[in-house]
Amino acid sequence: MVFRKDNILPYVTGVVVLLAAIPLLYVIHASLQLSPAQWQGLWHSRLPVLLGNTLTLVVLVGLGCLLLGVSAAWLIARRSFPGRRVALWLMVLPLTIPTYVLAYIYTSLLEPSGWLGRLWQAIWGDGSSPPDLYNVFGVALVLSLSGFSYVFLMSYAAMRRGNPHLEEAARLQGASSREVFWRITLPLIRPAVVAGLAVVTLHVLSDFGAVSMLRYQTFTLSIYLQMTGRFDYNGAAGLSLVLVFLALSFLVLERFFRSRQRYYFGNRVKRLPHRPASRSELFLIWGWLGLIGLLAFVLPLLWMLSWSWAAWQQQAIGMEFWGYLGNSLLVAFVAATVAVFAALPIGYYYNRARSWLSAVYLQLSSIGFVLPGPVVALGALVFILTQLPLLYGGLLALLLALVVRFLPLAVQSQEAALQQLTPSVESAGRLLGASPLENLWRVVLPLIRGGMISAWVLVFIDVMKELPATLILRPVGFDTLPVRIWIEASEEMLELAAPAALLLLLGSLPAMWIIMRGEAGR
Repeated sequence: MVFRKDNILPYVTGVVVLLAAIPLLYVIHASLQLSPAQWQGLWHSRLPVLLGNTLTLVVLVGLGCLLLGVSAAWLIARRSFPGRRVALWLMVLPLTIPTYVLAYIYTSLLEPSGWLGRLWQAIWGDGSSPPDLYNVFGVALVLSLSGFSYVFLMSYAAMRRGNPHLEEAARLQGASSREVFWRITLPLIRPAVVAGLAVVTLHVLSDFGAVSMLRYQTFTLSIYLQMTGRFDYNGAAGLSLVLVFLALSFLVLERFFRSRQRYYFGNRVKRLPHRPASRSELFLIWGWLGLIGLLAFVLPLLWMLSWSWAAWQQQAIGMEFWGYLGNSLLVAFVAATVAVFAALPIGYYYNRARSWLSAVYLQLSSIGFVLPGPVVALGALVFILTQLPLLYGGLLALLLALVVRFLPLAVQSQEAALQQLTPSVESAGRLLGASPLENLWRVVLPLIRGGMISAWVLVFIDVMKELPATLILRPVGFDTLPVRIWIEASEEMLELAAPAALLLLLGSLPAMWIIMRGEAGR
């Protein structure tokens, strides 16, 4: 597309980014209220520890998600084996379990009376203690099991869109399977892998559930405690500003390294059949994928089913649970749909009009995912009270905060798909007389449909799991499943937290079916 001065795309993108930057504007304004002495106090008392803890957690989770996501994507995309479809489902279903639920489940399972605790003592003796999750490695394990599916989905989609003939040509030249993976496959899917790791990193930086459950001090937990315990909103804004600079520095580096190499996949590539796995490979494949699926989904599911059955026997599950499910589905559907269409001009403008302005727009659109949920909610609340007071206390205020919060998910997924779309395809449409809007509708959108579906599903699932912003902005009497899970879990009511968690998983399954159906069609 040729960008003329009268093109409205930069202006549309600017409006979307301005709305997405509302929490950042609040953070900057509140941070300016801090005196130099208060900034110095934050640096000497909090910032060094928080920076060390947060960066260590980001590195550990990134490595864990890279190992789990890319290895699982390669095995499923490049091998044919019995149960391959089941394995594919097991790799994406962990997205339906919130981090705070996973953390709570594993702390329960690893207690001396829990399933894993009893198994540990049976193997190592009654005097041995199960592993402790209340440290950086425990938090990293929970966040890796919860977030590796983002890397898996984007890596698997890139491998499916890729050209297997390049790998076959490398094998004909005498390259081994390991050399083909490191020198052909991995470089070709690098944009998708990096995009998935960027999403994981933003998740880690803004995670509230797991770090609060496992009492690990990161920026997010400290900001929340600063707001709710000390009611120091300016101090919380100061910590949030440091977190924003940290995340933006990472995103700038990520864009710099990714922009140095670009890979275009052809639109029509003859697919090669998956290579059948040998008997020894089958054992290794299911040993690895089965272990990942067991830890990330099967064990948590069995825990939820067990306690939900106990609640059913006690007649503790009432009709109100279906109301919580309906509220969660309504909010997630609307927020995901709006976020996908709001993210499209940002990703498209950045990919087709590379400039300092499009790069700034892209980075600013990630602000909502960098900031903790309470800060996003507070920024949206201040904006509504000052500019749109009629929306206060209504559902639109919550939807605005959720769209801003998860817009980066939609941007990352669609931008990765657009980056692999050959520009000559669009140029051909223009040469044949298509208008910019017709070219977008008939050429671009069908080719990035997979990326848009992935974006919608990812945003839908994350909105279903969102807790802090919903706690602050939900209308009176409008409880969602995460709110009920948090309330029941904080009171140690396992028999009521488990059914809500199970319903949250079941409510996310239609979205999972959509993305899986799309993969099957492709």
